[in-house]
Amino acid sequence: MQFPESWLREFCNPPISTDQLAETLTMAGLEVEELKPVAPPFSRIVVGQILGAVQHPNADRLRVCQVDVGQGSPLTIVCGAPNARVGIKVPCALVGAELPPGEDGKPLLIKVGKLRGVESEGMLCSARELRLSEDHGGLLELAPDASLGQDIREHLRLDDTLFTLKLTPNLAHCLSVFGVAREVAALTGAPLKSPVFPSVAVGSQDKLAVKVSAPDLCGRFSGRIVRDVNPQAATPLWMVDRLARCGQRSVTALVDISNYVMFELGRPSHIFDLDKIHGGLDVRWGKPGETLKLLNGTTVTVDNKVGVIADENQVESLAGIMGGDGTAVSSDTKNVYVEAAFWWPKAIAGRSRRYNFSTDAGHRFERGVDPGQTVEHIERITQLIIDICGSNTTSCGPIDDAHVNLPKAVPVTLRVARAAKVIGMPLTQAQCLDALKRLGLDVVEGEGTLTVTPPSYRFDLQIEEDLIEEVVRMVGYEQLPETPPLAPITARIRPEAERSPYAVRRAMASLGYQETINFSFVEERWEHELAGNPDPIKLLNPIASQMSVMRSSLLGSLLQVLKFNLDRKAPRVNVFELGRIFLRDAQSQNTDSTVAGFDQPMRVAGLAYGPRSQLHWGQPDKAVDFFDVKGDVEALLAPLQAVFAPADHPAMHPGRCASVSVAGKPVGFVGELHPQWRQGYELAQAPLLFELELDAVLQREMPVFKAVSKLQPVERDIAIIVAESVTHAALMAAVHEASTGGLVKGAVLFDVYRPLQANAAMQLGEKSLALRLVLSGGASTLTDETIEGVVQSVVASLQLRLQARLRA
Repeated sequence: MQFPESWLREFCNPPISTDQLAETLTMAGLEVEELKPVAPPFSRIVVGQILGAVQHPNADRLRVCQVDVGQGSPLTIVCGAPNARVGIKVPCALVGAELPPGEDGKPLLIKVGKLRGVESEGMLCSARELRLSEDHGGLLELAPDASLGQDIREHLRLDDTLFTLKLTPNLAHCLSVFGVAREVAALTGAPLKSPVFPSVAVGSQDKLAVKVSAPDLCGRFSGRIVRDVNPQAATPLWMVDRLARCGQRSVTALVDISNYVMFELGRPSHIFDLDKIHGGLDVRWGKPGETLKLLNGTTVTVDNKVGVIADENQVESLAGIMGGDGTAVSSDTKNVYVEAAFWWPKAIAGRSRRYNFSTDAGHRFERGVDPGQTVEHIERITQLIIDICGSNTTSCGPIDDAHVNLPKAVPVTLRVARAAKVIGMPLTQAQCLDALKRLGLDVVEGEGTLTVTPPSYRFDLQIEEDLIEEVVRMVGYEQLPETPPLAPITARIRPEAERSPYAVRRAMASLGYQETINFSFVEERWEHELAGNPDPIKLLNPIASQMSVMRSSLLGSLLQVLKFNLDRKAPRVNVFELGRIFLRDAQSQNTDSTVAGFDQPMRVAGLAYGPRSQLHWGQPDKAVDFFDVKGDVEALLAPLQAVFAPADHPAMHPGRCASVSVAGKPVGFVGELHPQWRQGYELAQAPLLFELELDAVLQREMPVFKAVSKLQPVERDIAIIVAESVTHAALMAAVHEASTGGLVKGAVLFDVYRPLQANAAMQLGEKSLALRLVLSGGASTLTDETIEGVVQSVVASLQLRLQARLRA
């Protein structure tokens, strides 16, 4: 909320500086987000009146003006503004004046000069040249009663500061200048000048029939008819100025009056053109299919969840949000109906956002507006209408005030001992009583307790903690003692057999992957298609329709990142994410880090697409394949030994997917994207993906000392013929399960041969595998007999387990 300091000080003027006032408000919870001067510094600019204006003899667009600035003799000033005419009063920069800096950052110094041969003794200024607004259509015209020669800063009250407050939702009572002044009075002890609302004389008994059909929408509805108003009356400059300093542009006098009272007292209201209302008004919930053209030109369709004000023919206003175009005041308006109501906050909250706009009225009503001052505020609006738009024939009807369903004030009790414990400093009952009474609250004392009946404008005082907050705000947060923590702080030491998630991130980066961070909210379709999850966890209030469920897999997020980069012509995408997934788990209980009914494990997932490496003259241009990503998974899990086995996964190719196990426990999957999803994402080639449990990736074996043999190891090669279905994992398992006495230190597959056609040695459906064994006896030299025995044991194991035969 933005407002000028001068307006605030009219209600409460504490003897403190602007900076001190801002600090006081901020420390009381009303954060001052910005302090901004109304106008930049400039000097020697005064009020001048144009006495004469004739055409420049040598220029079509210039006029030679005689300007009276209260110095006796008029000044000759050449001006090119289109509205430079006799009689108006405008800002006049005298010789020696310094105007605000321009786009070059340098101030403009006014000197005597000649324009097309005519000497000019100053400059007539527009609002833009004074940096008061962006309007540069002509000179800034001042009020006719402005004093000649008066400093323009004094006349326009430019030595003022704009306060911008960042208010939390519980501070609805501060959404007005008077509301902030009420807080300032409580904080500083300065007297508060409360506004007085004298009743306007009633000149007729005219009333508009109003029916409140929805008491859960509107709790109080007040209104009055005012006849014979002048809608074309000009808004006074003082009101235009104050509205502008609150960030509100002037529209028409009637609209400006309504906006002015809203900023002044926090009461949004609406002024209807009475002659455009058909019959009476009905305050009710909307009906499905009803439409309304709003004041902003938008046509909206309402339903039974949106409150409206309707007449006998149609909907005329969105309740508490914005009026309709059909009953808007115009230059032809003669009679008006002034409305001020109390709308229940829950009935207004979120309605304007359904239509993708927000209003000052809706912002206030959804937080709570005082239901006890509707009549007084109508009196204030009526008086301003009479003063600004009234005439000799203007008459006012009586105020029709319908009390339907007002909120009931529920007393709240504060325990002084409880307040001292929560705040963390000793407090007496007298201190608490003083703090609450300074806020204007009705307090009843008890033994160690204070009972407060909240006033009608305080919707935020509902529980004891609300009163405790008010007490500490008045006492001052800066008064709280600095007490160090009493509990011992013990750093959580990670076991040596576990690495950190940051080490996993660094390992992925070293493998050529880039990290991505994605929302945990995903599209429901992803869960069905990519995770095979028929019942994902749905959000009650999703931020977007395509982010309506919690993810149970990271793969959908990575595919979205891939598509985003491919749409921007990225030829190679290697990305990973380390994040949390969300699963239903009936065994999970509420703790400091878990939620009952839900499991939230961490996963690490990766995706590779395009060339395996950047284009290089020394390397072939090879696309990434299953074995590349399988190798990345092995490197990520090292030194743990990963075991891969054929498996099925909803997101992966049925024949190119493997499960990943460590120590016999499944920890994830690796494979190629399913052809169906590849086609759905319109991908030129299939990306390779993997997803692993983070807990398994974090584990690492502790290194154990083993003596290095001083003797040279022995190598022996074996070539065997096996069936095509034999896997590398089965081959290695058969080798290591052989009875070799631990002499086989390593085995490497270095050649695979498949015949193009059957021959005497091999049949179709068979393959030849060449295997190199590394043997070492540790402290003793291996004899030929020992070596031959180990090789025969390995061959026997291969024959037994794989039905292998030696290749001749």
